[in-house]
Amino acid sequence: MIARKDSVAVTYYKNQTYNRKRTILLADDDPSGTELVLATLKELNIPNPIEAVEDGVAVLDYIYRRNAFAGREPGHPAFILLDLKMPKVNGLEVLRTIKADRQTASIPVVILTSSREESDLSSCYELGVNAYVVKPVDFGEFQKAVTDIGAFWACLNEPPPGASA
Repeated sequence: MIARKDSVAVTYYKNQTYNRKRTILLADDDPSGTELVLATLKELNIPNPIEAVEDGVAVLDYIYRRNAFAGREPGHPAFILLDLKMPKVNGLEVLRTIKADRQTASIPVVILTSSREESDLSSCYELGVNAYVVKPVDFGEFQKAVTDIGAFWACLNEPPPGASA
């Protein structure tokens, strides 16, 4: 991987104290895709912890502090990077559940998927997704897309009041 200097967004972010400990929740059932996203976000030097899960049930367990995540510290993630095609509960159902609940609706959800299907895109926006990104096939473009997502949602975006609840 190419060593990168901190972006302006990351440099700005490191000078802030509000969001440093908020977790980025990554949900993807493809281990190689997960590994690539994790490596790319690590290169950004964002101090946020990253929690990776492989299915929609685990996403909802994390959000609602159930089962394996019952003992995690309270608080919403900085954002959720969510794949659509996952086992157990798919990304659309996860999105529907999160955005329908008053307590979790403000959590930013970014779809990162290989689907270019218009029905998926429309459904996600109807359910309240914050962004929909189609995974680039080219390795360098994929890294840039993940870098831009991480820099914006973890560094520049100002969460709504009470987002740490």
